[in-house]
Amino acid sequence: MASLGRIPPIQCLLTFEALARLRSVTQAAEELCVTPSAVSHRVKQLEQTVGTKLFGRADFSLTIEGSEYLAHVREGLAILQKFPGAAGHSGAPGKRKLRLAVTPTFARSILIPRLRQFTEAYPEIDLTLQVSIPLLDVEAEDADLVVRFGTGRYADVEHVKLMNDEVTPLASPAFLREHGPFEVAQDLEGQSLLRSPLDPWRTWFIAQSLPWPEPVEGSQFNDIGLMCDAAAAGMGIALTRLKLGAPWLENGSLVRLGSNAVFSTNILSPHSHYLCWRTGTMDRWECAAFADWLRKSLGAPELAPAL
Repeated sequence: MASLGRIPPIQCLLTFEALARLRSVTQAAEELCVTPSAVSHRVKQLEQTVGTKLFGRADFSLTIEGSEYLAHVREGLAILQKFPGAAGHSGAPGKRKLRLAVTPTFARSILIPRLRQFTEAYPEIDLTLQVSIPLLDVEAEDADLVVRFGTGRYADVEHVKLMNDEVTPLASPAFLREHGPFEVAQDLEGQSLLRSPLDPWRTWFIAQSLPWPEPVEGSQFNDIGLMCDAAAAGMGIALTRLKLGAPWLENGSLVRLGSNAVFSTNILSPHSHYLCWRTGTMDRWECAAFADWLRKSLGAPELAPAL
């Protein structure tokens, strides 16, 4: 039988998992019913036992080795929670299910390019993505976490703002060659303006001191990605959020209307993306882990219910 001398004490593993999840010595101590100094001592003992540094900075972000070890620790703890004869032996050991409802273009432009970081850090979490429709709040009822896009006035759920974005008119290079040049804001008069309730044109009109009403004619979309595809196909000019429209800008299928101050200035969108959840959801560590990862990945504020 192999020596058990290198297996860390269970209290050290529990402390490591709690501190990695909560990112706070005080909160970890409260959860484990120990003193903050005991938390620090246990983590130091664990690092000495495994022979590597697990936390990289003062904010308790994990090192690469720490992220890898955390996945093993969580899987091991999950297996230890499975008692003989208990139900639920189907599926991969230690796998936790997390269901996320997310708006389509946010998923494609923002989440998917970053998602490998999460799956590599938390291989014990099975993530299911489902589509929600922004502003209409059409979402899967069984989702654990929901990304909404709107004003943030959600009385039915707890929520935190993930990110703001700025808007600017974009069109295809072919459209600009055919209908341009555009030098002043008034040059948009009579042009085909693609519409979306997600980002009304009035936001841009007001910023440019144009007394124009919101357009009531022309193609309308409730998904920014579809509107960007339509603009890239030459259907018209789209008022596009720059973070969500980044893939089209990067591949050159959409461009700004001009390089002057009118079309190089970005205007803050009246809507933002929010992560929403029902009360009690964050008691599940997989939900808290994803929320914390997404917030930090986007540079959002500390995870706390929005007012």
